[in-house]
Amino acid sequence: MGKLTGFLEYDRKTAEELCAQERIQNWDAFHPAQTAEQIEEQAARCMNCGVPFCHAGVSWRGIGSGCTLGNLVPEWNHLTFKGHFEEAYRRLEKTNLLHECTSRVCPALCEGACTCGMNGEPVAIREVERFLSDMAWEKGWVVPRPPKERVGKSVAVIGSGPAGLTCAHILNQSGVSVTVFEKSEEPGGLLMFGIPNMKLPKERVRQRIEILKQEGITFVCNTDVGMDLPVSELDKFDAVVLCGGAGQPRDLSVTGRNLPGVRFAVPFLADATRRLLAGETEDKPLAGRKVVVIGGGDTGNDCVATSIRLGANSVIQLEIMPPSPETRALDNPWPRWPIVLKTDYGQQEAIWLYGRDPRTFEITAVSIVGNETSGVTGIESAQVEWVTTERGRVPKQIESTIRRQAATDVLIAMGFVGAETYLPGALNITLDKTTYATSRAGVFAAGDMRTGQSLVVRASADAVKAAEQVIRYLGI
Repeated sequence: MGKLTGFLEYDRKTAEELCAQERIQNWDAFHPAQTAEQIEEQAARCMNCGVPFCHAGVSWRGIGSGCTLGNLVPEWNHLTFKGHFEEAYRRLEKTNLLHECTSRVCPALCEGACTCGMNGEPVAIREVERFLSDMAWEKGWVVPRPPKERVGKSVAVIGSGPAGLTCAHILNQSGVSVTVFEKSEEPGGLLMFGIPNMKLPKERVRQRIEILKQEGITFVCNTDVGMDLPVSELDKFDAVVLCGGAGQPRDLSVTGRNLPGVRFAVPFLADATRRLLAGETEDKPLAGRKVVVIGGGDTGNDCVATSIRLGANSVIQLEIMPPSPETRALDNPWPRWPIVLKTDYGQQEAIWLYGRDPRTFEITAVSIVGNETSGVTGIESAQVEWVTTERGRVPKQIESTIRRQAATDVLIAMGFVGAETYLPGALNITLDKTTYATSRAGVFAAGDMRTGQSLVVRASADAVKAAEQVIRYLGI
């Protein structure tokens, strides 16, 4: 695949992003596409592996390796190198409905398993994917393909995030009449309201939703099934698929948790996106405020970048885990996903704006200070050390390191503990991570609601398998 000597002739290159000084002035995407010539060169680095690991999503000792969707990476790299862009795109869309999203927000598990990366830099697979996806939309290659006939079966899909959209698409293509219920005002779930616009432009999400509508899928928004809509209304469907995501954020149990100014990360990010969609881009509601983000993962990074654009005077991140190593550890060999320290876009922006990395590692919040009238006025934190106990490695607070610093806003970005329980409770079912079926015949689950929080690409891949089970259940 590609050019036989390409990995020897060309270095890995990614598009040069806009500098932090420019990009924090707006909410626009800042990672431009490469030119066709540049992309052909990057695709030429694909090594013609005897056994390519990039497209085989597996888990080794709990760490993923390769694309869970089974993207035909070597095939579309070869076609891209040859300049056959539309044919390369057709290979991409065979396995990946949401390529306009994964090419922007997926951490590129494929690149972590690239053979070229065993002793050097991996192929810039995500750059090629984004190029093909953007070209497909620009050239009009993405068109609605309604099923030729309907089979007389109907399915309700609850939730319109990556799992819900993927599941709905596959079922619809099988001739099933699909209705997607979404509790927010428009479809997309996490893709629309959980990921900032500069990371995933909302016009791309809306484009995909429009294609799905034209293919015959019905979207019912502002409807929280189990709250706004009685679950008895689902009885008219032949099957139900729960794709509501991992909706329960992990909470912080400290004094002052309920003070005004303490918020969960995802509602905060959703509110910022709603401001953008409403055209309120000049407002700076965090002007002069001191933001503390608790959690050092992707969502925490998004909170840093969003706080900066909302005018925060300062932003810091508290991360309880120790920093990852700068290079692969011996117990993290190729082709497992490389667990290494990275400085993401929000942290890069904070470094430019405030002069320091916003993260402090191995630290935990002890209490939040303030009152009901003024809200948050400060936060107390302490360093931790990780000790081995009969329960495994746990953080132990170092009392002598407790210190207080000024704060006005605290954003909790500590991950999720699972799905909301009110819908499974109303349906009187239990969810099982080992199967897509639930304890009630005809009711299935997919994505983060079934597995717990994970990646967009994994939620989409999980939905593919769930849809296949639904199709077998319906006998079509």
